[in-house]
Amino acid sequence: MQAKISKEIRTYREEIFMGLSLRQLVCSAVAVGAAVGSYFALRGVLGRETVSWVCIVFAAPVAAAGFFTYDGLNFEQFLRAVWETIFLQAGPRVWKSENRYEQEMKVRKKGKGGWLAVLSALSAFSKKRKEEVKDFEIA
Repeated sequence: MQAKISKEIRTYREEIFMGLSLRQLVCSAVAVGAAVGSYFALRGVLGRETVSWVCIVFAAPVAAAGFFTYDGLNFEQFLRAVWETIFLQAGPRVWKSENRYEQEMKVRKKGKGGWLAVLSALSAFSKKRKEEVKDFEIA
């Protein structure tokens, strides 16, 4: 008897039924329920072929949500990230470069103590840069 061990522990998914995870199983069951419910609701109103297409349209997104992963995100997390990126954090993304060599030369021209002043200016720059980067982190 052999146990399959994943090379990367973060990719491990526990199988509940027939190789499906709990999330996949629940989404599949909800998709079947949506298809059956839409069939019985619309079978008297629309033709059989049209109702079958409507069942597919109702069931497919729910079923796909159970199996969807993108960079370790499930469907809801992915939609949230897209929403935040497109709508909440929309606007111009300004890229601003700063030339450290030019800053060093300005300090040297002012004659404020040589390399010690340069190092303090660079450390102040890196602290400022870290604070700017923190403002753009996604929660």
